[in-house]
Amino acid sequence: MIVDLPDTTTSNVSKKLMALREQGGVIALSRVLTLVVVTKSGLEEEAIEAANEASREHPCRIIVLANAGADAPDRLDAQIRVGGDAGASEVIVLRGYGQLAHESESLVAALLLPDAPIVAWWPHAAPKNASETSVGRIAHRRITDSANEPDPQAALDNIRRTYKAGDTDLAWTRLTNWRIQLATALDQASCSPVTAVTVEGASDSPSTVLLAAWLNRTLDAPVTVVTDTAGTGIRGVRLSLASGDIRLFRPAFTVAELTQPGQPLQRISLPRRTLQDCLAEELRRLDPDEVFGETVRSLGTSRLETRMPLTGIEEPGRNRDRVSPIAVALSDDGALVGFESSGHLVRR
Repeated sequence: MIVDLPDTTTSNVSKKLMALREQGGVIALSRVLTLVVVTKSGLEEEAIEAANEASREHPCRIIVLANAGADAPDRLDAQIRVGGDAGASEVIVLRGYGQLAHESESLVAALLLPDAPIVAWWPHAAPKNASETSVGRIAHRRITDSANEPDPQAALDNIRRTYKAGDTDLAWTRLTNWRIQLATALDQASCSPVTAVTVEGASDSPSTVLLAAWLNRTLDAPVTVVTDTAGTGIRGVRLSLASGDIRLFRPAFTVAELTQPGQPLQRISLPRRTLQDCLAEELRRLDPDEVFGETVRSLGTSRLETRMPLTGIEEPGRNRDRVSPIAVALSDDGALVGFESSGHLVRR
């Protein structure tokens, strides 16, 4: 069921929700949190679809603040979605015009579930400081997605500088399965320490940088990041041990190849995570993600190899003499630096 409320107020929206409950009991009452989605009009449907799917695991009230245009006269159009149009939740879409186009606690205050945690999510156009925004200040968790920003690396650096407990980014959530597989492979390996790490991924992938920083911090080993301008996301990881290399390589989108010393090549299911999967994972925990916080803050101090090989990670079972267009690392100030194939140092 979809109910449109043009040129309305949040008070009227709240009253309409109560009326719908009294008329048909169509709204679930066992909701565990309020999810506030801050986006732009025209981009909200993908976020609503992901939130609806996530709500089947975490029943919640979804409030969407959609910027419909700051240049228009002040007006608030609302839409209520319940039943089959709202997954296991209820969805309230608020399209603000004029002064109401900007995110504000006052727009959502009357619609928040009482005594329930608040999660704020910016699927696009993340604020400069999520914890200092009007909605961010009242939220227990704040979710951004640096991969959707025009400059993902700059967005990631901004998170590093403004990080507060409760902040997280979906570029980190996309790494969960990679981290699990690498940790499992190391558990099965010999007790010899990791002496070097190579991470290969797309040049615009913030997940690549986060994985490199996590491995650098966790293993206390030099890390080389090799970027591939033609790829998307993370392509592979190589861990160098005295007993031999552990290589986890994903040539396509779903299956990865794992090679370990003294063992046959294994093929592992490692699909690219959907937006719904990532959001559902973040909604499972309402406490600060301490590992993410430590990893993203370490971006400014991570010590990575500055003289890095330009060859990418060799595909298991294949002989490749490929040279990556650019190899990158993090400098002491957190900026991305690298060497082009010509040997010149570049900064991003």
